[in-house]
Amino acid sequence: MAEVKLAAEVRSHFGKGAARQTRRENKVPAVVYGHGADPKHVAIDSHALMMALKTPNVLIRLELDGDSELVIPKAVQREAIRGFLVHVDFLAVKKGEKVTVEVPIVTEGELAPGGNLLEHVLNTLPIEAEATHLPESVTVSIAGLDSGASVLAKDVVLPAGSSLAVEEDAVVLQVVAAQAEAPAEEAAEGEAAAEA
Repeated sequence: MAEVKLAAEVRSHFGKGAARQTRRENKVPAVVYGHGADPKHVAIDSHALMMALKTPNVLIRLELDGDSELVIPKAVQREAIRGFLVHVDFLAVKKGEKVTVEVPIVTEGELAPGGNLLEHVLNTLPIEAEATHLPESVTVSIAGLDSGASVLAKDVVLPAGSSLAVEEDAVVLQVVAAQAEAPAEEAAEGEAAAEA
């Protein structure tokens, strides 16, 4: 995974008013945690950070006061309606260090014919991997799966160097039979019979 370099500046004022002022300057307030150090309060260019966060579990090199630090996003807060970034928590990482992250699940292939539906029990899969080699997603083949079939966490092929951070028997995906709806007339007749 490629690193994304972002310039950051130290924030010295805190609270709602200071955060609003930071956002008015087209910057996002953020905090860097990790390695037992005191949290660092920083501000990052809003557009650059938004573009970087389009990649799940992106590895970011924060350039701060002539120093640089590797971080990954841990919590991203967005404005509810317009989706603008409000605040981001980062976790400081080092090369070779293992971290636990949620990786999006991508499906490939077609279900068996018959109008079956695919239910995502988990939308992301918790895995443990080296901080500098985090996968963007994991792919699960659903080709030919029929009603009643399920895919367990242990069935998902993980990238080299990654391991599950969830029970092996956890259900990731399952195939359910589509339920046919009774025509409206039959439903009305059934209600009339019940009332009589």
